[in-house]
Amino acid sequence: MRTITTTSDLAAICAEAKTKPYVTLDTEFLRERTYWSKLCLIQMALPGGEAVLIDPIVGEDMDLAPLYDLFRWEQTVKVFHAARQDLEIFFVEGGVIPKPLFDTQVAAMVCGFGEQVGYETLVRKIARESLDKTSRFTDWSRRPLTEAQSVYALADVTHLRQIYESLQAQIAKAGRERWVTEELAILLDPATYTVHPEDAWMRVKTRTTSARFLGIVKELARFRETYAQSNNVPRSRVMKDDALLEVASTRPASIEDLNKSRLLLREARRGAIADGILAAVKAGQEMKASDLPKVPVLKDNAQVNPALADLLRVLLKAKSEDLGVASKLIASSADLDALATGDRDLLPLKGWRMEAFGADALRLCRGEIALSAKGNSVKIVTL
Repeated sequence: MRTITTTSDLAAICAEAKTKPYVTLDTEFLRERTYWSKLCLIQMALPGGEAVLIDPIVGEDMDLAPLYDLFRWEQTVKVFHAARQDLEIFFVEGGVIPKPLFDTQVAAMVCGFGEQVGYETLVRKIARESLDKTSRFTDWSRRPLTEAQSVYALADVTHLRQIYESLQAQIAKAGRERWVTEELAILLDPATYTVHPEDAWMRVKTRTTSARFLGIVKELARFRETYAQSNNVPRSRVMKDDALLEVASTRPASIEDLNKSRLLLREARRGAIADGILAAVKAGQEMKASDLPKVPVLKDNAQVNPALADLLRVLLKAKSEDLGVASKLIASSADLDALATGDRDLLPLKGWRMEAFGADALRLCRGEIALSAKGNSVKIVTL
């Protein structure tokens, strides 16, 4: 196996990759102690050719520009498995998203392998091989890499070649290229990897619907996100969610008040974090009523027609089995309940899902079709 640590060697392998129809890629990184992922290793394999490790730690002076140039080269498909975190690293570090992109996890769902299927499962089912996972949770920032680590890392891209070719062929045969394109759209959108501190409160789960309380939560979450990004520390090192909600509830006005908290970390009771927390609480309390977060309007479960919801579940099961696609990829249980209330602004009624399920679901809701059971199958009957 070859490890690349210089810009010239990286440029050479990337130039060769540009002559290929596709290249498989993966990364190893650490994120336990930082806000931004620390890139530790890049793996790349060419079809029918070489597989290499690209080491940005040993090659600390190596410029990744040739790799980013390959990512922009649209004649070569960039193949990943479960690409979101890999793409976030490259977007943050290089401002680039690999195109064209193929994510084998997305493709596997479209091909009926189930939801969020793991790489190990695809290796076993498609490549007929097994993986040694003992190096999975090792510290990828330590050098030198062990032989076991290197073998494990390369396996993440060598088997990926066969998996890609198999899934690509299945998708082409089924005529589902558009399905995959639609599913990949969110991975190709820069907004997916851009975190706005003012929106961070939306990820904090709370059952409290008080607008003022949510205003304080919004300011606390904004401060936490900004501080974590600026200092490259995990959000939890600033303030965990349960501590944030406690502070929003108790509304401390001084360091003495902060010290009464049961959940704040010691580091959050003094210095810049403490000052930021107190300022955020004050800002939330003084926020104009017109600027307070809007309390989400929850749908009344009583509006759900339970019989219709049950029929939609039967229809979804029949459709997913007929198509060979995981039912939850098409529609969630919440989607079906929402359909039964009359909601029409739903994912199952858009794109390929509309074609696969949504159109018949709407016909069922309007009473234009019925469902008939025969043996183990369910048939659609036009009324």
